[in-house]
Amino acid sequence: MADAVELHSLPPVALADALVLSVVLPTFNEAGHVIEELDRIDESLVAAGVPHEILVVDDCSTDGTAEKVEAWGRARLIRLERNRGTGTARKIGTRAARGRYVAWTDVDLSYPNERFPEFVAELERSGADQVVGARTREEGTVKLLRSPTKWFIRKLASYLVRQPIPDLNSGMRVFRRDVAARYLDLLPPGFSCVSTLSLSFLANEHTVHYIDIEYRARAGRSKFHPLKDTYLYVLQVLRMITYFEPLRIFGPLALALLGLSTAKLGYDLIAHPFRVAGITLLLYIAAFNTLALGLLADLSSKGLMSRRARDDLP
Repeated sequence: MADAVELHSLPPVALADALVLSVVLPTFNEAGHVIEELDRIDESLVAAGVPHEILVVDDCSTDGTAEKVEAWGRARLIRLERNRGTGTARKIGTRAARGRYVAWTDVDLSYPNERFPEFVAELERSGADQVVGARTREEGTVKLLRSPTKWFIRKLASYLVRQPIPDLNSGMRVFRRDVAARYLDLLPPGFSCVSTLSLSFLANEHTVHYIDIEYRARAGRSKFHPLKDTYLYVLQVLRMITYFEPLRIFGPLALALLGLSTAKLGYDLIAHPFRVAGITLLLYIAAFNTLALGLLADLSSKGLMSRRARDDLP
């Protein structure tokens, strides 16, 4: 873990297989409410009898968050020596986790983290690979911008995986650590890491279940930047579509260019018999080049996925 130091460790678990859940919590300047959230998570899991550990990955907070966590004494604390983003923090925490399952959430009091025992029970009952908390309403910042943007991106992602997605970027989820390990290197450093993990599971036919949850107004100041993070979010979804199913992008584009060039050819033949405009030929060339590029990208993608699958075999 470059630029990351584990400041507070707990004694090794005597029976590693007995550790069911690792809760990974990225923090950045959450001193005002982090202990309340830690208590809520820990007490709910203890009450449900779920063997667990809590890993706090502090993203170089400047308000004493790490010191409060260390004083709390019941969590493993990893401190990043420079601010690297919530996605990087989640990735580092997941790689350091020891539980059979890993939970992701935020510590801003917005998610009902006391319900993690339900998520674990659903994983074990159904055999699913991931359980996601699907928010029933939007309570985030800049609601007028985020709601339509999230709707559009969710529809775009559903097009990729050919199934409806109730909540693409929910921050509350529990998943199988061994399955997620295959895709951690794909996670970006920012907020879109959660949607990337969802798409990685869904695009590769891992089973994802959803549980409806309430989403409350967050405590503290939001780190979400409306324009920059929305742009990066859309870009990441397009990147994941291109990575896993490139023909879902290049195929329709090639067909659109082919239809446009054919329509232009019909116009040329009617307006100027026996004469084809240069732009018409360029459109045909663009259509076939786009299709060829999509086919090459698809072959490359399937090859990468095949190598990932082989690498995961015992």
